[in-house]
Amino acid sequence: MWSIVGLAYGSLLGLVAYFGGFGAFLLVLLLGIAGFLAGRAFEGKTDLSTLFSREDGGARW
Repeated sequence: MWSIVGLAYGSLLGLVAYFGGFGAFLLVLLLGIAGFLAGRAFEGKTDLSTLFSREDGGARW
């Protein structure tokens, strides 16, 4: 199933690059990666807490 999803996403990126230019291509690529990471985090397959926490236990912000 994921190979079909990858094929569809790659085809979409190709169309965006052809019709929208390089800027639109990068925007779709970045939003796709963000959606992929959000979906994996929602399913529990990726732990994003390491990106948003510091080793000393304090908040980065």
